[in-house]
Amino acid sequence: MHIAPYNNENKPIVDVESETVPLNYFNIVKLKQGEAFEYQVPGYETCIVPATGTVDVDIEGMAFENLGGRGVDVWDGEPEGVYVPVGAKATIVGKSDTTEVFIAGAKYDKVLDPFDVRADGIDLVQYGSDDTKTHRKIKHILGQKQHDKVGRLLVSELYTVGQGGWSGFPSHKHDTDRLPDETRHDETYNFRFRPNYGSGVQMLQREDGKPGDAYHIVDGSTICLDAGYHPCAVLPGYEMYYFTILGGLSQRSLVQYFQPSHAAQLETIPGIKDMIAKFK
Repeated sequence: MHIAPYNNENKPIVDVESETVPLNYFNIVKLKQGEAFEYQVPGYETCIVPATGTVDVDIEGMAFENLGGRGVDVWDGEPEGVYVPVGAKATIVGKSDTTEVFIAGAKYDKVLDPFDVRADGIDLVQYGSDDTKTHRKIKHILGQKQHDKVGRLLVSELYTVGQGGWSGFPSHKHDTDRLPDETRHDETYNFRFRPNYGSGVQMLQREDGKPGDAYHIVDGSTICLDAGYHPCAVLPGYEMYYFTILGGLSQRSLVQYFQPSHAAQLETIPGIKDMIAKFK
């Protein structure tokens, strides 16, 4: 499902128990300097990630100060995040003239401890190649390094490297719990483009060998993926970023099932197997 960009007025774009991705939660919060936003999400663990600007975060009296620091856009510096336990009260206070904050969530039933992830704790993976049109960089905010501290939530930022190209290829899905071959993980994206008038396409093919759907994605588009194979692409001449939320049904580690028609391409893309191993 494609949700076109709109002024959400700091209200969830993907709320709890969504019909499409019930395992996910997603909000975008925009604050001016000194403004505060308070939230609680019963039944979901969340992660606060400033897209731009700097914020102070308080979680039930535990303070995490000066989180973030990117300037004009998501290309301007490294991400940082704070993990918020299930149902905990979190308060975000803007410290920059303006801030934009992503709040990612996944359904979970246990209360863990809050913690922060600073720029030096990000897990970076780069793979693909210009020749195969698959060159991209992934910055894991809640990734393998934080595996023992988190319940079901994975949070990453994905960047196309260079201008134009494909991401999420070879096509894969993760909509059915059938270990060891695949796990059920709902997934939500929020896209950005540089320059911001760039755009791309999100494909969604429900069944191998049959035609699927395609969505025109623009700066600020949100995509909710419940089932099917889902590669995406950016137009030549533009760079693409997407904030990625994964919520697992029965476990945190993601097991992707690659589309049989394209699975042989796994042998042609440099570094892709290392990338797959990082989604844990």
